[in-house]
Amino acid sequence: MSVVRLLASLACGATLLTVGGWVSAQQAPVIPYEPPRQFGTSITGAFEGWFYGADGAPNFLVGYFNRNLKQAEDVPIGPNNRIEPGGPDLGQPTHFMPRRRTGVFVVPVPKSFTPAQKLTWTITVNGQTTQIPLRLHTDYNVNPFGDVAVGNEPPSLRILSESTKPLKGPVALLSGAPSLTATVGTPLPLSAWVEDDGKFASATMAPVTDDRSPVELHWMKYRGPGAVTFDAAATKLEALKGGKQDQPYAGKGTTSVKFSAPGEYALMLLATDYSGEGGNGEVCCWTNAYVKVSVK
Repeated sequence: MSVVRLLASLACGATLLTVGGWVSAQQAPVIPYEPPRQFGTSITGAFEGWFYGADGAPNFLVGYFNRNLKQAEDVPIGPNNRIEPGGPDLGQPTHFMPRRRTGVFVVPVPKSFTPAQKLTWTITVNGQTTQIPLRLHTDYNVNPFGDVAVGNEPPSLRILSESTKPLKGPVALLSGAPSLTATVGTPLPLSAWVEDDGKFASATMAPVTDDRSPVELHWMKYRGPGAVTFDAAATKLEALKGGKQDQPYAGKGTTSVKFSAPGEYALMLLATDYSGEGGNGEVCCWTNAYVKVSVK
């Protein structure tokens, strides 16, 4: 684990746990301690850190911890799921998968945003309210575009069409997501193309010995009023090039999705490389993408 990632992890942990209570690292209100349960408990945002975008402006990288170990929760945008100031909707999820989810979305802020300023993400579910602050603290500065151990970089990801501009790293914004239409109960096909450097590092520096793909795709519901069902939601891609450690890799993944009710939905696609979800201790290397779907 790098020093930067260690500091970021400690910072994130500080937003979650103190002796005898849940508390924000940079904010006074104490949040009642709630251990993980099967269902009926709280969700807390997780501040992974911040980084500079291509335009030179800061971006907050944010995930969450759903302590409902067996139950996803839906919390609509509004008083119970808000980021302020500037919100309540700054692109955060309304559908929360169980357990810890790392680097789910980014919140860009202007170049004029200062370390003295902050955003606050508030989530209220099952009668429990949690808050985390998002600040430009020096120790939270991370690099989601490269792993210093071996120079690993995130997968390059194209969705829906091979001709689209590729995404690389957790930089996608829900506001810029492509839009599709679908019908209740009718499968909607989805395709994605990835390229990766095939690099891998672990604590022991042991080589990859299993037959896992250099990249895996994980589709999930991000927002929407009804149930979403994926065919092969986490796929081992069809290899188009490479497939072994340290070989340049290219692959294609296809799936389909069905919706149980009409309404406006958002889907998230997570592309992870050998380092896995959350980067295996580093804030690298994965890529996020989103798709909006209007279901009739």
